[in-house]
Amino acid sequence: MQYVGIQTQQARNNTYSVLLLGLFPCLVVLLVFLALYLLVLLGGNEQEVERTPPLEMALAFTLHVAPYVIGGVLVWFLIAYFANTAIINAATGARPLERKENKRVYNLVENLCISQGMTMPRVNVIDDSSLNAYASGINARTYAVTLTRGIIEKLNDDELEGVIGHELSHIRHRDVRLLIISIVFVGIFAMLAEVSKRALFHSTLYRGNRNNKNNGALLLIILVVVATVGYLFANLMRFAISRKREYMADAGAAAMTRKPLALAAALRKISADPNVEAISRGDVAQLFIEHPRGKSVSSGLRGLFATHPPIQKRIEVLEQF
Repeated sequence: MQYVGIQTQQARNNTYSVLLLGLFPCLVVLLVFLALYLLVLLGGNEQEVERTPPLEMALAFTLHVAPYVIGGVLVWFLIAYFANTAIINAATGARPLERKENKRVYNLVENLCISQGMTMPRVNVIDDSSLNAYASGINARTYAVTLTRGIIEKLNDDELEGVIGHELSHIRHRDVRLLIISIVFVGIFAMLAEVSKRALFHSTLYRGNRNNKNNGALLLIILVVVATVGYLFANLMRFAISRKREYMADAGAAAMTRKPLALAAALRKISADPNVEAISRGDVAQLFIEHPRGKSVSSGLRGLFATHPPIQKRIEVLEQF
C-alpha cells in the first residue's frame, strides 16, 4: 500500500468533507428537478405541453422551490450534525465508562494519547459480549472511543491497545467528522425513500376515487424512484469513502503502538464475533472497526456496497509491516 502521511490524510478528509457538503444539496436539487420533470411529462395535458415544454416548466418550478428545499436540508443537517453524539449513542446503546470502573482501559487510552500529543477522548462502553469498537465525534469536545464489553474482556493489553490506536487514528485523520457528515445526508435520502414508499402503500390502499388514486399513485411512484436513486448515489459516495479509511487507521495504529501483529491478532479475534445485537442501522454500522452485523464483503456487486474491506486482507497487510 502506498504510504500516505497523517497531514495528507487529514487534508484529503477535509477536502472530502467540503465536497460532500457541496454535492449532497446539489444532488437533492437535481432529484427535485427530476421529480418535477417526470410529473410534468407524465401528468400534464397536451395543450400545456405545447405552450411550455416540460423541461422548461420543470426548470421554472425547480428554481422556485430550490431555496425551500436547500433550507430544509440545511436545517435537517444542522440538527443531526450537532445531535450526532446522542443519536449514535442511542443507536448503539453506548454509555460512559467511568475510570474507576475500568482503570486498565483508561490507562491504555491515556498513554496512547500522551504519546501522540492528543487530547484524550471520552471512553464509552456497549454492554455486549461481542468484540467491536468505534470512534465518533466532530471535535475535541465530543470525540469518543467506544468499546464493547466483550472486546475489553477478551483481548490482552497489546491487542486492546492496537484497537484503541485504530480508533484514535480515525480521530487524528478526521475520519469521524467526514463519516458523520455522510451519515447525516444518507439519512435524509433514506427518510425520503421510506416516507415515499409508505405514502405509496397507504395511497394505493385507501384512496377511493379511481382517477385520484391513479394520479396519486403516479406521483408517489415518481417520488419513490427519485428518493431511491438519491439514496443509492449517496450510499455509493459514502462507501467509496469508507473502505480505504480502515486500512489507513490500521496503519496509524501500527505506527502508534509499534505492534502491528498485536492489532492483526485482535482483528482475527474480532472477526469471529463482531455482531453487536443493538445495531440495526446501516449508517451507524460503518463507524465500527468491523461491520457489527458481519457484512464485510469485497467482490462482485455486493463488494460495491460493502462499508468495510475484508478483515483478512487487513490482517495480511498488518503482517507485512
